[in-house]
Amino acid sequence: MKIKTLDSKDTLAWDDYVQKSAQATFFHRAGWKEVIEKSFSHQTYYFYAESDGKIVGILPLTHINSLLFGNQLCSNSFCVYGGIVADTPEVFNALDKKASELATELGVDYLEMRNRSQQYPDRPHKDLYVTFRKELLEDVEANMMAIPRKQRAMIRKGIKAGLKSTIDDSIDRFYQAYSESVRNLGTPVFSKKYFQILKQVFKEDCEILTVTDKDDRLISSVMNFYFKDEVLPYYGGGNQYARAVQGNDFMYWEVMRRAVEKGIKIFDYGRSKEGTGSYRFKKHWGFEPEPLFYEFLLVKAKDIPDINPLNPKYQLFIAAWKKLPLPVSQIVGPWLAKDLG
Repeated sequence: MKIKTLDSKDTLAWDDYVQKSAQATFFHRAGWKEVIEKSFSHQTYYFYAESDGKIVGILPLTHINSLLFGNQLCSNSFCVYGGIVADTPEVFNALDKKASELATELGVDYLEMRNRSQQYPDRPHKDLYVTFRKELLEDVEANMMAIPRKQRAMIRKGIKAGLKSTIDDSIDRFYQAYSESVRNLGTPVFSKKYFQILKQVFKEDCEILTVTDKDDRLISSVMNFYFKDEVLPYYGGGNQYARAVQGNDFMYWEVMRRAVEKGIKIFDYGRSKEGTGSYRFKKHWGFEPEPLFYEFLLVKAKDIPDINPLNPKYQLFIAAWKKLPLPVSQIVGPWLAKDLG
């Protein structure tokens, strides 16, 4: 067995392994290497284990060295899932050893593995994030009836308001709705270039659904990833008109409805922090939280990092950011967001 570094000639073999592995996620796809390097100029290290000419394990890593947010090596930055995918414990250990050696060589504060299940019982992990995943029923109306009554009422309010959804080829309307929503939460927005590259790299597996009202006025928009038999609404938001007509509720229902019609089996609502508004929103849909194990190997750091909006030391910054004019937040935000992987 040999540990090798991914290059362009190995991309198809890497993605074939991801497609066949039950452990792998959309965020293990080789395309993320191109997305991260072109969007943010961070160094990536995509390692794979090869035995008898075949890939038997993979590990995508991103190195972010930021004056504001520290020096980190992560699998995988800008993604909610990551970590090692391996056929055997021997392969897992070989890739973990390679990552640990690289972390030491780079002199990072810590190595972070974003696992969906616990892989390192002896390493510290964050008790902060959960994910929400649910199996879809085959019938559209059955899925509607599976949503708790109060939440169904929110969706039906959007339907009665005459909201409609369309699939956009351009990211323009999506970026307008998303950046306004993120600014209102007090969070720096990613660059428009990032979303353009996501669409270019993942093509039909990266779909934008946009909601408008009966007058064709923009209400909300979401970027969805499709992987195997799953749909992952990943980046989304609504503008100032969305709340009055339950635009976000209608939007996610439309993602679910269209996914059912495509034969998709799993709706992955993604990561949320416990106790936040997005956490409660997803619970209202009848989804149950599953803990995520973000596990750390501390290299130079003495404690696991606490870079998140719930940290009290960021509250003044968040309050000030919410007051920024939207065009200003779209200019300044990407400079900060590129290091918030």
